[in-house]
Amino acid sequence: MELKLGRMESELNHINPDLLQPSKNCKVLPLMFTLNVGGYLYITQKQTLSKYPGSFLEEVASRKRQGVPTDSKGNPFIDRDGPLFRHILNFLRTGELILPEGFQECGLLVREAEFYGLERLAEAIKEHERTRGSSAETTFLEVIDSHERSQGLKVFCSDPDFIERLKGRIVQVSKSRLDGFPEEFAISSNAVQFRHFIKSETGTRLVLKEDNTFVCTLETLKFETVMMAFRRGFRLITSLDSSKGSIVHCEGLHFIK
Repeated sequence: MELKLGRMESELNHINPDLLQPSKNCKVLPLMFTLNVGGYLYITQKQTLSKYPGSFLEEVASRKRQGVPTDSKGNPFIDRDGPLFRHILNFLRTGELILPEGFQECGLLVREAEFYGLERLAEAIKEHERTRGSSAETTFLEVIDSHERSQGLKVFCSDPDFIERLKGRIVQVSKSRLDGFPEEFAISSNAVQFRHFIKSETGTRLVLKEDNTFVCTLETLKFETVMMAFRRGFRLITSLDSSKGSIVHCEGLHFIK
């Protein structure tokens, strides 16, 4: 037995010590961290989440924060806005606030940044809003319902992109969607307007094709226009007449952005 131990010790002494070291060509994978935010999984490096010591994410990544729930896979779960978290993560990665053109959720993103304890990001978002507000031109939107057969509804907007989107929505909600854009409308880069075939009936007004097939109600188109305006950040400046009963019954609506 002693003879065998002596032989093993002798063989170990002759082993090349470099063989006991990690290969220089062996790449050590960075420490990855999976986070579940509102049902969205994000995989990043632990050091990315730890960029700002004392922040919520740094404490989660370092396991210093107690009581953080986990999902079925054992990943830390944060019950916050999942899609918006990508902007949080991009800021941690680059150190810059980079938002897509036309981003309309700055207020919500500020609240998310404050929740995570990222004051620098919150200030960057606010500054982005101030800069955009001072440099952007005012956009006007007008919705006029003249109740006339030849000009039942006219929508004018100084932003051609809004008119283009409205055109697509008209195709979706009308019975002409299989035929493309309905012929009942005249369209330019800044306006869309009925040309003809508006029939007045009790309780509703219909938009008809030349063959008298039903397209949709005029109130439906006006409602879709108003909802699109609100979704795209327009603000109503018209003084509504309460006797009209509904916004879609007003003859004139004016918005700015």
